[in-house]
Amino acid sequence: MIADNPWLDAALRLVAVVLLITVAALILIWAERKLVGRLQMRLGPMRVGPYGTLQSVADAVKLLTKEDLRPVTADRWVFELAPFVVFVPAFLTLVSLPFTADLFVRNLELGLFYIVAVSSLSIVGIVMAGWGSDNKYALLGAMRAAAQLISYEIPLVLAILAVAMVAGTLDLGQIVNQQGRVPYVVWQPLGFLLFIIATLAELYRNPFDIPVADSEIVGGPFVEYSGIRWSMFFFAEYVNLFVLSVLGSLVFLGGWNWFLGNGAGWGLQVVWILVKTTGFLVLFMWLRASLPRLRIDQLMSFCWQVLLPFAFLQIIINGLVLVYEWPDWTLTVFSGSAALVAIWATYVGSRRAAIALPWALAPARRSGP
Repeated sequence: MIADNPWLDAALRLVAVVLLITVAALILIWAERKLVGRLQMRLGPMRVGPYGTLQSVADAVKLLTKEDLRPVTADRWVFELAPFVVFVPAFLTLVSLPFTADLFVRNLELGLFYIVAVSSLSIVGIVMAGWGSDNKYALLGAMRAAAQLISYEIPLVLAILAVAMVAGTLDLGQIVNQQGRVPYVVWQPLGFLLFIIATLAELYRNPFDIPVADSEIVGGPFVEYSGIRWSMFFFAEYVNLFVLSVLGSLVFLGGWNWFLGNGAGWGLQVVWILVKTTGFLVLFMWLRASLPRLRIDQLMSFCWQVLLPFAFLQIIINGLVLVYEWPDWTLTVFSGSAALVAIWATYVGSRRAAIALPWALAPARRSGP
């Protein structure tokens, strides 16, 4: 009955996606508060519900009932549409994400390309938020945020493209099935490292949280937003956190396949994909609570001088291995060696910046009396 009615089928799939992202975002907000609290020797939320489990629900009720303000001189349509332009792409990316071999909304042959293309649209919404607010601080914050997203999206896409080169397809289901014995993180450790770093920057997480930091241009492009519109920006952040964690588990860790294989039932596949996704989520939350914030010049230099050259290096390595049909272990050797060089270059660059910073901040000496 459902298969014969496309409208009913689409409506049920839409409801399923809405429920999934709503529940996932509420759980992630609570889980991050508890995890960061433990890392900082705090309890985290404890008062609303058992162990604070209803704190996210209480926050949602507060934001829904909070007064929604708009500056008098703001561009009304641009200001009010910006949260939707940021939120809707995060919502649409879930359409082509498979969770098991048979559990997905739509299995697209170009699913990986679709996710990369749709997720890039959120940059437009951030620029709209800064421009429509008619606030110079919001505009400067939007320019910084757009520059960061555009810059770090290039190594992120190249890291995913490197996997697609080896897999020979953009279908996420086929990419997972090709990792039955060995996940792609073994063949491409450099691509995995680039994916982790670029994802942190795409999600505005430490050390790349400059666009939304209170100490940097009073909160960035969202400074004039309040209530439900303000919450939509950060709701989209947690949806993107979930989407990129699932994507990383599919592309680099074998998804539901490795190491259970295709013979496992859908129940075990769901559990296994959730375990891998949870690992990514905990890693991103842990790094956010552990790393200091970069300066804006360090942030941009790190992308263009370190990440981007090594991302192209991974593409070149894959091309050489595929063209000359070298054994698979050579891919691991070359990519792993490049990953170690990238870590060493980052360490050396950070040491030089730390040594040069006191001299840059020192007051200029007066030559005269």
